[in-house]
Amino acid sequence: MLVTREQLETFEDSILAPYGFRSRDTRGREFPDKEPKYRTVFQRDRDRILHTTAFRRLEYKTQVFVITEGDYYRTRLTHTLEVTQIGRTIARALGANEDMVEAICMAHDLGHPPFGHAGEAALNLLMKDHGGFDHNCQSFRIVTELECRFPDRPGLNLTWEVREGIVKHETEYDESDASGFDPDKRGHIEAQIANVADELAYTAHDLDDGLHSGLITPEQLQGLKLWQLLIKTVGWSDKGLDELTRHRIIRKIIGLEVSDILEATNKELSEHAVESVEDLQSLPVNVVTHSNEFNKINSELKSFLYENMYRHHRVYRMQVKAERILEDIFRAYTTTPEILPVDVQKLAEIKDFHRVVTDYIAGMTDRFAIAEHGRLFDPQIQP
Repeated sequence: MLVTREQLETFEDSILAPYGFRSRDTRGREFPDKEPKYRTVFQRDRDRILHTTAFRRLEYKTQVFVITEGDYYRTRLTHTLEVTQIGRTIARALGANEDMVEAICMAHDLGHPPFGHAGEAALNLLMKDHGGFDHNCQSFRIVTELECRFPDRPGLNLTWEVREGIVKHETEYDESDASGFDPDKRGHIEAQIANVADELAYTAHDLDDGLHSGLITPEQLQGLKLWQLLIKTVGWSDKGLDELTRHRIIRKIIGLEVSDILEATNKELSEHAVESVEDLQSLPVNVVTHSNEFNKINSELKSFLYENMYRHHRVYRMQVKAERILEDIFRAYTTTPEILPVDVQKLAEIKDFHRVVTDYIAGMTDRFAIAEHGRLFDPQIQP
């Protein structure tokens, strides 16, 4: 038996909540495109994102630890996959469109440059007189302009709704600019799910990486409300944190956080009497949220991670190195454009020069940027 796109769209009516976005209701794509027989429009968007060069490069881009630190730690790719898994779990339980959530989650970090947020801060400073740099905006530019997959059109030609979800991606550390995508409306529930899944994933897994690396010790966590809740639930006796127990604790964090999101969101949906996508997007606040209790717990944990992990001298030293590497490369390219690859030089002649250079640097992986810095400045390395 073959299941057609039309049957999949009908199936959505039976499993999605009234506020879940139906594939058949899409505003469509910027350029006319014949849809496949056996995939919905959002499944097709997900597949197009998966096969991009930018998605593959996430494997060698920093989450917190640069790849030279070891093979265990999260990369931007594994983070993206973890966000996607959490997003689908939440979407399924709330009756949202899983395929749309998956597409948005997979695209949300495509625009990150090498070396994570340190790299983003460096490029933003270098581009302060030329429009700045923001990884959310870069993610959108990648799917609409920079990834070339068709001979007669730029970008991936994604649906309006997935592009809207990418544009309206926002967390505590990311703010969105939704110009051109109904900026007065909230993101649909699928976009909101991607936002909370992102925050949940990086908080839990950064804690895991911090404990594994030794940058954070269990003793430092003793005063945190979440940690006390976890060790009580897991039954840890505080006699040394072995690897298996650490895995149990991280799993428990994710389980508790997801359950809280589902219960708090369901309460918001009921209180606001949300009966449609339009109802949800017209609200003054996002409905996908944590309870007040967990908002406080998570705020405490994020503050702890910022002070004890993200600002740890080992991490900070690498951030300083990363900023220096990107600054050196940027200034070398902009002062002597002849050293750029020929195709980049040609593009820079017809488009904004500094933006083209920044696009090229932002597309680099950590290891490519490190190697390129050596080729440019170490006379013993062949150019």
